[in-house]
Amino acid sequence: NEHMMKNMIDGFLTVREAAAYLGLAMVTLNKWRIQGTGPNHCHFGYAVRYSLRDLDTYAQRCKITPKPRRKRQAMSAAV
Repeated sequence: NEHMMKNMIDGFLTVREAAAYLGLAMVTLNKWRIQGTGPNHCHFGYAVRYSLRDLDTYAQRCKITPKPRRKRQAMSAAV
């Protein structure tokens, strides 16, 4: 989308664009904002915008590194 590309160059995305960037529904992003969770955002008058840097930082904070699986210990049979 050409409009989104221009906003990405400017460094700020609309709620719709930010949701698409993160692969989320707009409703989810709006709910998180109202609840005070989710990525940082900016208000420009009534307009809500998300910076690419804040979205990338949020995505990094959400990253989970898998732990190595522990070997199962042999269960001893009941005597």
